[in-house]
Amino acid sequence: MNQKYEFTFLLNDEEELKSIKSLIASLEGKIEKEEDWGKKTLSFSIKKNFTAHFYDWIIDMKKSNMKEFKKKLNFNEKIIRYLILSIDL
Repeated sequence: MNQKYEFTFLLNDEEELKSIKSLIASLEGKIEKEEDWGKKTLSFSIKKNFTAHFYDWIIDMKKSNMKEFKKKLNFNEKIIRYLILSIDL
């Protein structure tokens, strides 16, 4: 059974979006809603970055694949920070 998640993340390279989308597709997930919050200045530096592009997506993925998704996100150095929240319907 699939679960909906809110996936908010900060990128320093917009070209990385394609690889994140392909990662979601490879784990049998789909993006239901995409929001681009734009490039913003950070209050403090994160991984030596002072600005970042903010995104907020709603994704639909099996709960069993979420652990693998998080593991692959942790190895991606272009993602500055991310937050995944489970959405209860």
